[in-house]
Amino acid sequence: MKIFFSNLKGDTFGGLTAGIVALPLALAFGVSSGLGPSAGLYGAIFISFFAALFGGTNTQISGPTAPMTAVSMVVIAGLIAAYDGDVAKALPAILTVFVLAGLMQIGLGALGIGKYIKYMPYPVISGFMTAIGIMILVTQLLPALGYYPQEDREYVSTFKPAAEEIILEKILREEAGEGILVLQDFEETIRRAQYITSEKIESEAVLMAGKDSGGVWGAIISLPRAIANIKMLELILCLCTIIIIYGFKRITTVIPSTLVALLIVSGAAYALNLNYRPIEQIPSGFPIPNFSIFTEFRFGAISPYIFSALSLAFLGAIDSLLTSVVADNMTKTRHNPNKELIGQGIGNSIAAIFGGIPGAGATIRTVVNINAGGKTKLSGMIAGLLLLLVLLGLGPIASQIPAAVLAGILVTVGIGVMDYKGLKAIPSMPKVEVIIMILVMLLSVFWDLVYAVGIGLVLASLLFMKKMGDVTAKESTVNSLKVLENDSSLKRWVDENNFPENLKEEVFVKHLNGPVFFGATSELQQLAKQIPETATHVILRMDKVPYIDQSGVYTLEEIILSLEQRTIRTFITGLQNQPGYLMKRIDIIPDLIPEEHLFKNFDDCVAYIKDKVADIYIN
Repeated sequence: MKIFFSNLKGDTFGGLTAGIVALPLALAFGVSSGLGPSAGLYGAIFISFFAALFGGTNTQISGPTAPMTAVSMVVIAGLIAAYDGDVAKALPAILTVFVLAGLMQIGLGALGIGKYIKYMPYPVISGFMTAIGIMILVTQLLPALGYYPQEDREYVSTFKPAAEEIILEKILREEAGEGILVLQDFEETIRRAQYITSEKIESEAVLMAGKDSGGVWGAIISLPRAIANIKMLELILCLCTIIIIYGFKRITTVIPSTLVALLIVSGAAYALNLNYRPIEQIPSGFPIPNFSIFTEFRFGAISPYIFSALSLAFLGAIDSLLTSVVADNMTKTRHNPNKELIGQGIGNSIAAIFGGIPGAGATIRTVVNINAGGKTKLSGMIAGLLLLLVLLGLGPIASQIPAAVLAGILVTVGIGVMDYKGLKAIPSMPKVEVIIMILVMLLSVFWDLVYAVGIGLVLASLLFMKKMGDVTAKESTVNSLKVLENDSSLKRWVDENNFPENLKEEVFVKHLNGPVFFGATSELQQLAKQIPETATHVILRMDKVPYIDQSGVYTLEEIILSLEQRTIRTFITGLQNQPGYLMKRIDIIPDLIPEEHLFKNFDDCVAYIKDKVADIYIN
C-alpha cells in the first residue's frame, strides 16, 4: 500500500488529467465500434483500472485505442451480420470473443511472449497503422455529413424485394428444421407467409441497407448519396470540432483540446436548442455484468472468430508494449513486459464481461499522465475511477452530445494515427519493404485487417530469411588453402597462415559464418559442389556458427554424406554447444564424423592432419 500512495498528489493530478483526455475518446471509439458510446466508456473504466492494478508499467494509462477499435469493429460487424442484424442477440458472442482475447493476452504474458513482441516488422506496423487511419477517416465521412443510410427511406426501399426473399427463406429454413417442409404442398408456407407484415419487410430492409453501407467500401459507395442528402448543421458541428481541436493546441497543450472541443461545441449546440442528432443514450448507474456470455455460450458461434481474438490479443500486446517503451524513456524506468500483458488481459476480460470494447495502453494518455505528475499504478486506477464517476453522475448529460462532434473527434484521431514517418520514407525504403507496407495497408482497408497483418508478417519473415540466407551464403566460402594464399580478395583466417605447404592441395577449408538455417540451405549445397575431385579432406570451420536449425543440420548431413561417397573425410573445428547437441541427436556425430575428427580449434586440427593425412600431390 505504501508503494501505491508514495506519490499521492502527483498520481491524483496525473490520473484526473488522463481520465479527462480519455472521456471523449472513449465515447467516440464506442460509437465507431458499433456498440455505442457506453461500450467505449465501460471499456475505458475497467481496462484503465485493472490494467494499471495488475500491469507491469507503473505510469501506463489504458483504454480503447484506434487500432483495437478498428479490429473490434470488424468482429462486431461480422457477428451482427451472422445474427441477422440483431445486436442484442449477437452481443453475447461479441463479448465472448473479447473475453477470449483478454484470456489469450494473459496466456501470452504467462508464457513469457512479451519480450518477443518487439520483433514485429516495421513495414507491417506502418501499413497497418496507416490503414487504421484511413478506415476511421472514411467511415466517419457519412456521420460527418449527417447521413445515415438506414434512415434514408428511398435507399432502404431499394432493398425491400431482397428483404422479402430473405424472410421467405427464413420461413423455409424453419420448416425444414421442424421437419414439416413438403415440396408438394406449400400450405404451411403460405399460412406463415401471411404473417409477413410491411413492418417486418421494412425492418429487414433497414438491416440490409446498414450492412450494404457498412465498412470502408460501403461508405465509399454511399458517399454520393450522402453528399446529395447532406445536413449542413451536422457538417458545421463536425468542422467546428475539428477546427477547435487543432486550433486550441496552438494556444496551449496543458488543457486537452479534444475535451475543449467536446464541451464548447456540445454546449453551444445544446444551449442554442439546435436540431442536431445526439449520440445513443448512455445507461445510468453502475455497469451490470453480462452473464449471457456464459449462459448463452456456443462454441460454434465464436469459432470463426478465434483467429480474430488472437489478433486482438497480439495487437493489444504490441500497442501496450510500445507505449510502455515510451513511458520508460520518459520516466527512466523499466517495465515488465510479461506482467504488462497479464494486466492488459485481465483488464480486457473484465471490461468485456461488463459490455466494454477491448483496449490497450494509450500513448497520448500515458504521456499526459506522466507530464501531470503520475508515477505509480494509482494514477491509472484514478483515471478509471474518474470515468466511472462521470458515468454515474453525468450519463444523461453525456447522452446529449451531438453525434457529429464525436465524428469530428474521430476524424482527428484518424489523421493522427497514420504513420507519416513511414509514408515519407517510401522513396528511400527498399522496394520490397514498400510493397509489403502498401500491400498490408490496401488489404487492411479493403479486405480484412487480421488477414492483412498475417500476410504481411509472412512476407516480411520470408524476406528476412532470404536476406539472412544470402548473407550467410555470401560469408561462407569453400577454398583450398593454396587458393586463399594466392587470391587477396578472399579472406583467410589468421590461424591458417602456418598450414603445411605440402597439404594445401589435398585439404580444402569451408568457412561457415552465421546461423545455418533453412534460408541458407540451397546456397550451402552449391558451395559443397565446388569441392574438386582432387580433395581428400575437408575442414568445416564452424567457429562462427552459433545456431543451426533442423533444415540446416539435415543439409549438413547431406553434404557430409556426399563427401564420404567421394572418399573425402570431414573434420570440424570450433563446434559450438547448440549445433553440436543437434548433430549428436541425429547421429551425425559419431556415425559420420567420429569424435576424433572434432577439434576445439584449428591448430589442434592441423596437428592431427600432419600425422594422419598423406601428401599425394607431390610437386
